[in-house]
Amino acid sequence: MTVESPTEKAIRPSVGLLGWYSVCASKLLKENELYHLSMFNEPLVIYRDKNNKPRCIKDFCPHRAASFRGGENINGEIICPYHGARYNTECDSNGSHKITCSHIVDSDYSNFAKHVHLRQYPCIEKGDYIYIYYTGHAKASPHDFDIKTPLEASFPETYGFQLGDSAFEEVFIDFKCDWSRIIENHLDILHIFWMHGNTLPGNDVNRKTIQSFNQTISKDHKHLRSVYNEKGNNKDEFISQIFMPPGRVIIFKGATDKARYVQVLDHIPLANNRARIIVRHYRKFITNQLLCKILLFKQRQQKVFYTIFSEDYLVLQTQTFNEQMGYMNQEQNKLLAEDKMIKLFWDWHQNALEKESPWDLHPTTAHTNTIHQDMLMVYPPANPKFAHDIQRTIHRKVAIRLFSIILIILAFIFAPDLFQQIHPSNASIPIIESQE
Repeated sequence: MTVESPTEKAIRPSVGLLGWYSVCASKLLKENELYHLSMFNEPLVIYRDKNNKPRCIKDFCPHRAASFRGGENINGEIICPYHGARYNTECDSNGSHKITCSHIVDSDYSNFAKHVHLRQYPCIEKGDYIYIYYTGHAKASPHDFDIKTPLEASFPETYGFQLGDSAFEEVFIDFKCDWSRIIENHLDILHIFWMHGNTLPGNDVNRKTIQSFNQTISKDHKHLRSVYNEKGNNKDEFISQIFMPPGRVIIFKGATDKARYVQVLDHIPLANNRARIIVRHYRKFITNQLLCKILLFKQRQQKVFYTIFSEDYLVLQTQTFNEQMGYMNQEQNKLLAEDKMIKLFWDWHQNALEKESPWDLHPTTAHTNTIHQDMLMVYPPANPKFAHDIQRTIHRKVAIRLFSIILIILAFIFAPDLFQQIHPSNASIPIIESQE
């Protein structure tokens, strides 16, 4: 590895483990619904208020400490399931957007209600993502926070990838393992060839083509960046990785200014040994919606995504175990030259842990009820039943799509006149869709 001077070693991202996180996709935050998650063991709820703006609250009713699980969101008014306490977002004379109780039990408690407020975190919707500014200390108004880091610093556009002419597919992944191990996994290029070589489409990345790379590292107070170039005469940029604390990794296939494909991975530390990943793949090819439907591109991509993360899962779980048992410290990991990005990540992570101790903000013990941790594990690979249902849905859609294409071909061959009467030349061909 390249030897760094003491000054270079001291340079690391100033953003720690607390800050802006992408925690939900816009499409999941539907009107009149509640979206539950947690951050560093703290249960949270995200919903849309009466102005359709996303709000992130602590999942805790101040009346009797009930969760909002099983509650309602009616026209932007969130309702506790225990006593029917209703909460609305109101803007007071100071411009403070507090979420205040408007009713509980009956009118006799109106004066009591107006002094009850939910605790919340700043919440912004941008680029089909829902972001929250997480500090571990929810407050009455989002204006009560001192936001130290601009959200724009984590956008792909900031690094030269324009999303306007791109399409994307996404999946949501749940793991029962340490979330930082997942980030390490996504900063590891070499394992892709070996572990996922038989799963990835094409012939460029597999066990036969595995190789070492020339690697260039850059870092500043905002991010860590690694560029991999192929060795030999062909020194084209293979992959460029950017880690933007606290939880976003962006991977460009090829040079960032020429990339036709970029992967955005958002890592959410739900709880001890619980993590969620939002995986989004942007592309500048196969963007026609009709063609994507005919090719079942979305379903095929999702199948690849879930297979890849299932292949990673056992390794991530056992790495988590080995670290928690102290084996990694005892044995001291042996790192390759291409592991320099991983070393820099762990240097940042350890420094952030020492400064902020986010896992100490809402600590759990062996006696803590695990209701929130258990109910959050809804996506594969942590939820194998859901993974099975997804595979079954994909196979059903493939069968229905093939059947519809065969019907169209037979109509062209055996009844071209009838087909023209039903589908004039200027009409689009319908595609039979199965119900989700």
